[in-house]
Amino acid sequence: MYADRYVRSRGFNPGSLAVAVGLNAAIVAGLVMSVPEIRENLTKDFTAINIPIEPPPPPEPLPPPEHKATHQTRAETEQIDRTVPIVQTGDSGGLVIPPFPPPTDPGTGGGIDTIIDPPARPPVMVDAVADPRYARDFQPDYPAGERRMGNEGKVVIRVLIGPDGRVKQVERVSAASAAFWQVTERQALSRWRFRPATRDGVAIESWRTMTVRFEMES
Repeated sequence: MYADRYVRSRGFNPGSLAVAVGLNAAIVAGLVMSVPEIRENLTKDFTAINIPIEPPPPPEPLPPPEHKATHQTRAETEQIDRTVPIVQTGDSGGLVIPPFPPPTDPGTGGGIDTIIDPPARPPVMVDAVADPRYARDFQPDYPAGERRMGNEGKVVIRVLIGPDGRVKQVERVSAASAAFWQVTERQALSRWRFRPATRDGVAIESWRTMTVRFEMES
């Protein structure tokens, strides 16, 4: 009932509907018929061209491996290759150190041999001597008791001479009598003077043995 009202109100015409349907069918048929022609034109005009592709550049060559060259001077090579034996001398019985030590073991990691310094020279020693300016003071006075009895003799002593040339200590080695020893000890400590001993030119203390003679004048 409602559909009839709608058709009547809109004034529906069946002839117009048929015309519209026919027109649409004709359009669709024309499109269907034209597709092969479009495909033919596209296939006819299309030309495939192969574009060459440039090959990739060759890889850059790897740098040569670095060789750690060990540069040795002629002296170092001779030092490493030379083995000097230790020579035992016949005079002193000691060992003579060669001028170059034997090469070190490569496994220990030592690249350069250690050269042993030659032994230091011995110091220059000069003994103490009596100072000639005090030559008159070296003879002690003759003990009166020994002179009256006509006794003669000698005294041997060791004296410690300081850097200033004075006698610092006296030791008795031998004496003809106690009187001779006493006057000699007293004279040495008070009046004797020496030129001190030196070590490489530096004054040092030193011991010296002295002999004093007591003889009667004829």
